Amino acid sequence: MSIALKQVFNKDKTFRPKRKFEPGTQRFELHKRAQASLNSGVDLKAAVQLPSGEDQNDWVAVHVVDFFNRINLIYETICEFCTERTCPVMSGGPKYEYRWQDDLRYKKPTALPAPQYMNLLMDWIEVQINNEDIFPTSVERDDNQDVSLKTTC
Repeated sequence: MSIALKQVFNKDKTFRPKRKFEPGTQRFELHKRAQASLNSGVDLKAAVQLPSGEDQNDWVAVHVVDFFNRINLIYETICEFCTERTCPVMSGGPKYEYRWQDDLRYKKPTALPAPQYMNLLMDWIEVQINNEDIFPTSVERDDNQDVSLKTTC
């Protein structure tokens, strides 16, 4: 295996596997519809418009997860060029510096090298996405036997 491939498959890198939607579920069908609309050349406003008859929370959840997956892939392509030496500060240009605070390990806004900041950010987002209280994935039946997702967002 080439060195480049070993780096891509190195589990210590920041790449995270895509979160999958269970085939046959409502969210899987929404994901397929979102993918089709994004790949068809339609304008983005139409692509993210809530389809008729769909739950807004489910539609938003699908797009949040897709966005997270895409950002992970984009970040993976540049992370080898942004090291603690080459990117000692997480910034948005010369005027903006991002500081990390999570109320656990970093109780006050803390300046971090960009790779460390990004790792903490992606870990935090992944925890939010996998939190069933925020993004429930279980399907429950109500009194009318209609399938509905219990959502809290």
